[in-house]
Amino acid sequence: MTTRLTTLPNGLRIVTEHMPGLKSASAGVWVMAGGRHERPEQNGIAHFLEHMAFKGTKRRTALRIAEEIEDVGGYINAYTSREMTAYYARVLEADVGLALDVIGDIVLNPAFDTKEIEVERHVILQEIGQALDTPDDIVFDWLQEVSYPDQAFGRTILGPSERVSSFSRKDLQGFVKENYGPAQMILAAAGAVDHDAIVAQAEAIFGSLKARPQKAFEPATFRGAERREVKDLEQVHFAMAFDAPGYRHPDVYTAQVYAMTMGGGMSSRLFQKIREERGLCYSIFAQSGAYEDAGQITLYAGTSAEEIGALTQLTVDELKRAADDMSEAEVARARAQIKAGMLMGLESPSSRAERIARLLAIYGRVPEVDEAVARIDAVTMADVRRYAGQVTESGVALALYGPVDGAPTLDDIKARLRV
Repeated sequence: MTTRLTTLPNGLRIVTEHMPGLKSASAGVWVMAGGRHERPEQNGIAHFLEHMAFKGTKRRTALRIAEEIEDVGGYINAYTSREMTAYYARVLEADVGLALDVIGDIVLNPAFDTKEIEVERHVILQEIGQALDTPDDIVFDWLQEVSYPDQAFGRTILGPSERVSSFSRKDLQGFVKENYGPAQMILAAAGAVDHDAIVAQAEAIFGSLKARPQKAFEPATFRGAERREVKDLEQVHFAMAFDAPGYRHPDVYTAQVYAMTMGGGMSSRLFQKIREERGLCYSIFAQSGAYEDAGQITLYAGTSAEEIGALTQLTVDELKRAADDMSEAEVARARAQIKAGMLMGLESPSSRAERIARLLAIYGRVPEVDEAVARIDAVTMADVRRYAGQVTESGVALALYGPVDGAPTLDDIKARLRV
């Protein structure tokens, strides 16, 4: 597989990866404008803008956008994260040009029709309501908020309903003007793609965009706090977070291996100790997330009000014990799981396009897959034990939802971590 990169004079980067033998391709535009790039009064606008991209342009109605891609059997979608907004399509080889034309149109020429803004406002408010009714979703929004209080990085991507209710056409246009410069965009494509043809089309679509300075974002600082919401539910939804390294930190893969050993599968410590041996929950897991300048180890479990105390104590004890008795077999298993998940996930052009766009945004280049594999393989048992010993000392955040009156507090958890 061959990765090629071209940068236009205005700063737009075009990266492609040809995958021999495929008859389809995935192509899209990744914009470095997500939740963390919003000012407080803009919270939720990046996500609102993503929705409006599909509501019509100067050349296409909302229906026509969907029809043009689906007429050729393709698929088009978008998402908003804390660090970027992506617009992408999956099509057959012959239709890559069409996909790029449609994506370029919705990114550069959204109509922002006032009637459509009102329609989509109601859709997003329904989406917010649905999230609030999904405890194991909303508890992670709260966990993010108390991990990074009073920071852009801690605010919800959907935004609060009162903000969403007030966004205007002018607000949307202003966010685009501030954040959608060519140097903030990466056009990525993978699969049955011709790099030179894509570059030529990208020049025609995006070449006239004026270069502009990239907007700085507020750094993220893990602080850690607690939020508990009492509600009459069947279970307590328990989520805990620790500070972790960002993408460029040398410990980023150590953190991933550690999280996998603790709660990454059925053989993990937390699953075995808390679910299999004690039967205290149905679901429990741990994961590591990394961003440009920050990261988190997050843990989640759902249990009854009667069992939340025991579950919390056992979880904390397992986290502490890992610093002393993490085994070589556990680390080897975690390395294998991470590598397999990464490599299996790269067998589709959509995953490849996502990968090359994200890596280019992070590192300014696209490292070979073998480089990531080598870094995972380099993580040793000693590295994981060392990391396990320091991760619980860097601060902790806690979010609880449900019948939580008798649940341990953040201070209780901190005290047990120190014992």
